[in-house]
Amino acid sequence: MKGFGNMMKQAQEMQSKLESLQKELEQEIVEGASGGGMVKATATAKGVLKSLAIDDELFKQDEKEILEDLVVAAVNDAKTKGEKLSQEKMSAISGGLNLPGGMKLPF
Repeated sequence: MKGFGNMMKQAQEMQSKLESLQKELEQEIVEGASGGGMVKATATAKGVLKSLAIDDELFKQDEKEILEDLVVAAVNDAKTKGEKLSQEKMSAISGGLNLPGGMKLPF
């Protein structure tokens, strides 16, 4: 039973680290871009959009659809970067813990 107690202690330590990481990821900022940097989206690593910057050259009525597509691409780029950062930090905490396929931390 000593091994089980040790495993429970390790699980509690990991949970504490994960909670701390979640708070940290809420503060980490990532920037996504599209259109060669003409549209930039800034978000937290948790996916909360913080700001959006659009180059003045894109404000032409006949290019409205292009601008909308670029905004979506920039936001998705920021989201992808945030997810990648989150996974990297989670892997560092879990110490390479081999989870069954499809399982992600935190549960």
